[in-house]
Amino acid sequence: MPSLPERFRGGTRAAGGMLGYPPDQLHREVALIAFHFHWSYEEIMYMEHRERYEWVQEIVRLTRGENKLSLPGNQASTY
Repeated sequence: MPSLPERFRGGTRAAGGMLGYPPDQLHREVALIAFHFHWSYEEIMYMEHRERYEWVQEIVRLTRGENKLSLPGNQASTY
């Protein structure tokens, strides 16, 4: 098996990426998604940050009444 490049063996890290996620924000996201969709903690935590964020944004749209679906022919339907 090939050895790791020096930049990884030394414990240094390349620039960019997320070092950590604020625990209070993570707890709020998990609570919001679990409350609205009744998904388990494990299901929610298995998601990547971006996916959780998108579900939080969808919940915000739903709770603000922005729940119109665009249908063919410029019709709209509330779900």
